[in-house]
Amino acid sequence: MYEDHFPSRRYQRTLNFIKSTIDPNDRILDLGVENPFTDILRQNGFQVTNTQGEDLDIDTSAVRKSDYDVVTAFQIFEHMVAPFNVLRDIKVNKLVASVPLRLWFAKAYRNDLDSRDRHYHEFEDWQFDWLLEKAGWEIKQSEQFTNPVKKIGIRPLLRKFTPRYYLVYAERIQ
Repeated sequence: MYEDHFPSRRYQRTLNFIKSTIDPNDRILDLGVENPFTDILRQNGFQVTNTQGEDLDIDTSAVRKSDYDVVTAFQIFEHMVAPFNVLRDIKVNKLVASVPLRLWFAKAYRNDLDSRDRHYHEFEDWQFDWLLEKAGWEIKQSEQFTNPVKKIGIRPLLRKFTPRYYLVYAERIQ
């Protein structure tokens, strides 16, 4: 299942986190277009609908509907200029999100071939927590984990010990 071409370790950690926080009967709106993780969620019994690739900085209409029980957002907020707007506009009461953590030994990710594939933000955990709080969310569960790579060098060694991803389960503050 995706081990050869996709980040299976990150996907497995995320799936385990979702299983510990979300009921499989909950209807999920996943921010972002369909991707390999969408398939993994479906294979594990989750009901997932994805957004259609709209610019969520400008158009938040997809999250202003209450047709879902949970909104998920995996590795998307770092690509947005203003993630506060979409977080504030979400109408459902449950959110599961992951973001990359800022690494002191590496610059923010930037793909020179695709202007959409860049990180406008890389967060420290307290920054993402604050963003969620200001947008009306209370964190109920979170975890950080590393992202080792199969390379030799100082940065690959540091990646074995330095958390790279931050997963959060939050509920809307009433």
